[in-house]
Amino acid sequence: MGMSVTISAAAEQDAEQIFRLQYLCFQSEAALYGNYRIDPLVQSLDSVRREVADDCVFVARLGEEVVGSVRGRVTEDGAAAIGTLCVHPRLQGHGIGARLLRAAETALADERGATRFRLFTGHRSEGSLRLYRRVGYRTVGTSEGDDGVPQIVLEKPAGSGTYVATA
Repeated sequence: MGMSVTISAAAEQDAEQIFRLQYLCFQSEAALYGNYRIDPLVQSLDSVRREVADDCVFVARLGEEVVGSVRGRVTEDGAAAIGTLCVHPRLQGHGIGARLLRAAETALADERGATRFRLFTGHRSEGSLRLYRRVGYRTVGTSEGDDGVPQIVLEKPAGSGTYVATA
C-alpha cells in the first residue's frame, strides 16, 4: 500500500482525534443494532481524555492522522478489559486492528501484570468476532451491555502467543 502505519501509546493531545475517530467508526455498529446510544457514540470527550491519561491506550497513525485506537485496563480479577478497538473505515482489512490489539495486550501483560485479556463485542459484529478468534480469543459467555446490546464475552490467556505473523 506504500504507506506505513505506526502503532504507539496515545498521548494527551490524541484524545480529540480518538474521540472523533471512534464516533466515525461506530456508526456502522450502531446501524447494525439500530441503536445510536451505544457507548462509543455517547462517550464524552472528557471521558476519552481521562481514559488516555489513566488507561492503556494505543493509537495507529498514518503521518499525523490517528487512524486507529484501542484501550485496555486491568480489572480486579487480574484480567484486562480491552475495548473500543476501531480502525478508520478506509483502512480496515490491513491488519491494523490486530497490531493495535497486540500492542495493548503486550503492555497490559508486561507493565500492568494482566494474566488474561477480556473483550466484549456485539453479537452481530461478525468482522470483530472473526478478528478476535483469529488472534486466539475464545467465547466464554454472553452479557448485556449498558446500552441493551447483547454482547459476546471473549477471553485469551496472557502469553498464549497465538499470533499469525502478517506483514
